[in-house]
Amino acid sequence: MSASQTAGRVGGPVPRGLSRTGPVLFSYGFRPFFLGGGVWAVAAMALWIAAITGHIELAGDYGAPNWHAHEMLFGFASAVLAGFLLTAVPNWTGRLPVSGKPLGALFALWCAGRVALLMTDWIGMTAAAVIDGLFLPVLLLICTREIVAGRKWKDLKVLGALFALSLANALYHVAIIGGDRDEVTIRLALSAYVVLVMIVGGRIVPSFTRNWLNKAGRTDFPTPFNRFDTAAILAGAAALGAWTAVPAHPATTALALLAAVLNAVRLYRWRGWTTGREKLLLVLHVAYAFIPLGLLAIALAANGWLEERSVLHLLSVGAVAGMMLAVMTRASLGHTGHALTASRLTVAAYAALIACALVRPLGEVLPDMSQTIYAAAGALWIIAFGLFCLEYAPILTRRRRTPL
Repeated sequence: MSASQTAGRVGGPVPRGLSRTGPVLFSYGFRPFFLGGGVWAVAAMALWIAAITGHIELAGDYGAPNWHAHEMLFGFASAVLAGFLLTAVPNWTGRLPVSGKPLGALFALWCAGRVALLMTDWIGMTAAAVIDGLFLPVLLLICTREIVAGRKWKDLKVLGALFALSLANALYHVAIIGGDRDEVTIRLALSAYVVLVMIVGGRIVPSFTRNWLNKAGRTDFPTPFNRFDTAAILAGAAALGAWTAVPAHPATTALALLAAVLNAVRLYRWRGWTTGREKLLLVLHVAYAFIPLGLLAIALAANGWLEERSVLHLLSVGAVAGMMLAVMTRASLGHTGHALTASRLTVAAYAALIACALVRPLGEVLPDMSQTIYAAAGALWIIAFGLFCLEYAPILTRRRRTPL
């Protein structure tokens, strides 16, 4: 038995980049899916802008607005989620990661979904929906197998969110094929992502912060995970569940306000202001800050003081995409042997995405300037992920500098 196999079975350090014979891109899950997610973030937004400005027809009978919403939640975001889970789950379980041909096949399945939804006029909406709908359930099966085999029962909650995403994607397709746009499934999918940020972010943000402070010789560490964190997650999940089902109900307002306060306090307990010198770490705290901000927006929208689309973009761009970009950059550097520090290009990408998250909701608040605001937000999104691709494509497609 090889040393790598022994490590995978007994729970030792999981080797990085197990596939040595094929392309480097398919040696570990984060490589193809982070790069694919970054490229698609740019391409999908560019196609959307071209469609709304009348330069192209997009997605045929599926409808350009429906396609745009789908590709942000189930195209771009699902790729980044896959890259994270295929990298994190082996670390949680001590088992060997998916790599080589199986990883290439999974990535091809994700790519097939992107192509299929652009070809609905040729292959039909049902066929496109079936092709696209396969990816998330397959990812769920892979993660379930690994977590159960590794007996990491505490990580089963991650599977619940992945199941919700799979269900939401299927229901979204059914609604579109039926000639409707189901806003409930959009809220369900976005809520699942936000719950994942609360769960996983609650694991990595204080941990990375503590490690960085310890390395700097400081002892003002974040508060360790305790019952308060559990309460904040549960309150957030309850508020998001209410928002998904009954967004304008008084109970949604109450739950969202409670969850906003608890998650704001939770973020404060992580002492993010101590990380200002390292933007690679600070951005994790900033991205999480969009969760209490988004929950507050849910309460405001429930009472008619804010448009629903503003809520959607605060959570999707600020909390979800913001945390994804933060994780993509950090994991890409760390797992390829690069120094864990943000370059100027990386900081510029962070700034562009944060600005996008703050600017886009103004389109509903300032309707007379909406077209200018939408254009600015789209440009900022493209800049953010364009800079990611520019800097990290070489990192993700080349062999790591040093062994980890």
